[in-house]
Amino acid sequence: MFIGVSQFAALAMAGAFVIGGIAVAILAVLVVSLVFFYYGALWIQAFMSGADVRMTSLVGMSLRQVKPSVIVTAKVMGRQAGLNIDRQHGMSTARLEAHFLAGGDVMQVLRAIIAAHRAGIDLDFDRAAAIDLAGRDVLDAVRTSVSPKVIDCPKPQRSGKTTLSAVAKNGVELLIRARVTVRTNLDQLIGGATEETIVARVGQGIITAIGSSQTYMQVLETPDRISKSVLARGLDANTAFEIVSIDIADISVGDNIGARLQSDQADADTRVARARAEACRAEAIARQQEMKAKVTQCRALLVLAESEIPAALALAFRAGQLYARRPPPPQERRLRSPQPETSTPD
Repeated sequence: MFIGVSQFAALAMAGAFVIGGIAVAILAVLVVSLVFFYYGALWIQAFMSGADVRMTSLVGMSLRQVKPSVIVTAKVMGRQAGLNIDRQHGMSTARLEAHFLAGGDVMQVLRAIIAAHRAGIDLDFDRAAAIDLAGRDVLDAVRTSVSPKVIDCPKPQRSGKTTLSAVAKNGVELLIRARVTVRTNLDQLIGGATEETIVARVGQGIITAIGSSQTYMQVLETPDRISKSVLARGLDANTAFEIVSIDIADISVGDNIGARLQSDQADADTRVARARAEACRAEAIARQQEMKAKVTQCRALLVLAESEIPAALALAFRAGQLYARRPPPPQERRLRSPQPETSTPD
């Protein structure tokens, strides 16, 4: 039985299709085996935990430079904690990938959401992700919101000082160390002021409260008046924290600043008075020397005038304007001279 050329060509084509199909099937099996080799453990972990992560999503994560292990672990943690991981309205795989690609810490956000969920704090994924992308430690914020944190005022690590210096109206210095208890305000965590602002405002309020006191004894008698005065100012406005309490940990008496300032002022006044007296003394000495110079000048003028007298006399004699008067004869002088009165005794 002979096979025609057309039949042989059909058989060859069918064989080629069969071989091609077998090759494609083998390639598909190899690809599936390779994918399952790389992502099988993660997919099984997600499937057994009910985390709703598909195999194609795991492959796509690798292509998008996203770590599949981080996303799967986060989904498993959310599922086990009872969070909403629904694809439509919950914490979906796409939202976790978007936060990872934006540079956020997915695990930190999940831990913060779980801690807030356990503490009964309303914190959704969007707000937690925004806080994380803003550069804040969202987990520490949740912990501080649950368990208030104590801040030293002043902070020795920042300023290098252990006490605040304030002066009462009577000039006495008081050295104070306060402790501020704060709770995180999640609503104002984005854009709100940090701990440094709280410390600065509390320090300013303490100094103002002490400065308005008449004497330092009033502050020592009732230190709580400082705390009440500072709390009444609303220093936590526009900050990421809510002030729970302000406690005066230590207070001591320092220097008498008022007396020292008065002493310094007296010394300064003394130096000014001495300078003025020295100026007056120098002016008097200069005046004295000026008068001595004028006396010397007048004496010189007198000597000059006296030296011109002989020349003037000689000139008058020559001009005939000066005549010498002859003395009278002795007899005439006796006649002109008054006779002494004589008296005869009775």
